[in-house]
Amino acid sequence: MLAVAEINYIRHEAVEKDSSYSTIAKKMGRDPRTVKKYAEKEDFSPEVKVKQNRPSPIMDSVKHIVDEWILEDFKQKKKFRRTAKRMWEQLKEEVDFKGSDRTIRNYVSNRKKELLNESSQAALPLESKLGTAQVDFGEAPFKYQGEDIVLPYLVLSFPYSNAFYFQVFPSQNRECFLEGLKRIFHHMGGVPKTIRFDNLSPAVKKVLPNGERQLTEEFQNFVLHYGFKCEFCNPNSGNEKGHVEAMVKYVRNNFLLPGLHVFDIDQLNEKLWDKAERDRERKHYEKETFISTLFEEDQKACFVLPGKEYQCVRYETVKADKYGYIRVEKNLYSTSPRYALSKVLVKISYNTIEILTDDNQLVVSHSRLYGQYRKSMKWQPYLNLMAKRPLALKYTSFYEQLPTEWQEYFNSCTAAEKPEALKLLAMVLKEHDFSRITEALIIASEHGHPSVESIKQVFYQLINGRGIRSEIHPNRPLPEMPKAIRGLDHYDQLMKGVDLQ
Repeated sequence: MLAVAEINYIRHEAVEKDSSYSTIAKKMGRDPRTVKKYAEKEDFSPEVKVKQNRPSPIMDSVKHIVDEWILEDFKQKKKFRRTAKRMWEQLKEEVDFKGSDRTIRNYVSNRKKELLNESSQAALPLESKLGTAQVDFGEAPFKYQGEDIVLPYLVLSFPYSNAFYFQVFPSQNRECFLEGLKRIFHHMGGVPKTIRFDNLSPAVKKVLPNGERQLTEEFQNFVLHYGFKCEFCNPNSGNEKGHVEAMVKYVRNNFLLPGLHVFDIDQLNEKLWDKAERDRERKHYEKETFISTLFEEDQKACFVLPGKEYQCVRYETVKADKYGYIRVEKNLYSTSPRYALSKVLVKISYNTIEILTDDNQLVVSHSRLYGQYRKSMKWQPYLNLMAKRPLALKYTSFYEQLPTEWQEYFNSCTAAEKPEALKLLAMVLKEHDFSRITEALIIASEHGHPSVESIKQVFYQLINGRGIRSEIHPNRPLPEMPKAIRGLDHYDQLMKGVDLQ
């Protein structure tokens, strides 16, 4: 744009002196078209400068890559983020980028500002529809089995009614995630039409362009089973599921703090249904209607449950080591000696690890371990092998786990009795715990060291209801019996008058 003095000169020469545009242009050394433009211009109101987006073939081909890197780095601490120079070097190495480092620096600088402005914008008010829900995990401190730990809890909330459910789990893995959703569906008696998720790893395997998601196989099957529609938040857009994020905080502050003392998580979860439902006996913060009444409307809008519950399990084929241990997520579980160095089928749920035969028969079941580098040993499948090597008994952890009565019994057993006793335990522990067989040992030991066969007989008497019976007490006194008389006088009385000839 020309200076104000130049514009005034043009308009003075053209209007006041009636000079031609070409004459004025020659005097000023300007293009006649420029002179004409300002001489005839009528509107000098401020104009918005339109940014020119010039095509950049080299940069356009890598913009989506750089955007993805910037978004990834926003999740890291500032000191762990890549510099623009490092991104330029990566592009050269990975996609043979031909542009300059300055091109990348300028783009990264401008793009970061745009993305930061987008992320700092206020959340848009979204319409709350009947029968829709949102899901997220939270964390809270617990005193679990005497140990101070942090456990996750899954929250499913309903934006329309402001109702929610929550369940505590030992992990945020796939099995816990699906188990939590399934429990809530079946407890409330319906399935939300649409559920909005964050890009949780148990559900989303990969975020694709254009808002698409590649779902994990387990979650895809779960969605097909229950028939609800999935919606996912954009990366770094927690405001898109703001209702459940607020509920995560509400649940922690009102129900889980200070840290609860928990011995059994499943028993705790049974109590949490009532806590969530009693919380609805208050008015909605905007609608001046009780949340319980609004939730009834949510329930009516939900889908009906399918005929069968979804089995929240997965199967893996794992090779056992020479001791018969398999590894599942850095933890070890025993199988059986016959599976040493062989592959076994493992059924994995949120709380159990089951070892199966080729025809899906149970070999042994373990409680699932959480944490790393822990071991679960079930000795029952190993006892028949141990019966062949009874001298090794004292050097196994199985001996240390035995009740005191059995340790004392094995210490007093002969070499021939130990294998038979181990075989008896191998048979009994398939379907029973130590309580009944230990009771049988105590009863059989009342008259000294018992044989294995006598322990076995008492055990079967106990489980069949024919154990030691209580003393019988008559309801009325028994009649007195005549005293016995010694000698032959009573015989003489009997034979008196009898002719013996």
